[in-house]
Amino acid sequence: MKTYIFQVVIEPDEDGFHAFCPILKGCHTWGKSRKEAVDNVKEAVLVYVEDMIESGESLPVESELTKIMAFDTPSVAVAI
Repeated sequence: MKTYIFQVVIEPDEDGFHAFCPILKGCHTWGKSRKEAVDNVKEAVLVYVEDMIESGESLPVESELTKIMAFDTPSVAVAI
């Protein structure tokens, strides 16, 4: 089993919290609370990464710029 760590952004919006992983294009979700958004983005990242692996695609690598821009955000560890 390999562990990948992806930066995510959690930001308030008018209906709760928007959560996304900048390096995984199109990997967005939301939650009514911050905790729900974090739980949902963990699941979204896991499904996204599993699909990439099953499709034989290479996983993207975080750049230093992404890490700097993703301030005040939790990291999501995804075990596969």
